[in-house]
Amino acid sequence: MPVLMHDKKDDVGIAVSDITAGTTTECSLLTGEVLRSVRAREAVPFGHKIALRDVADGSAVIEYGEGIGTAKGPIAVGSLVHVHNLRSARW
Repeated sequence: MPVLMHDKKDDVGIAVSDITAGTTTECSLLTGEVLRSVRAREAVPFGHKIALRDVADGSAVIEYGEGIGTAKGPIAVGSLVHVHNLRSARW
């Protein structure tokens, strides 16, 4: 389970180990159910988010089944999701 999803509705998953650019990895729920696989467009360090689907500019980004922020620009599936492309809902 290299990528953990908290909810089936999530746009992002958490890398449970470092992911190398170009690597295809499985995305699983905590139950171990594999929901999809995704090819990393860039390196995703342990503990960081990876996009599981394309997210349009200005759209809500979903994690834990809830909105955690807004995309600062288009986010392509397999991209690292971090402060450079995600405006947090908390700040």
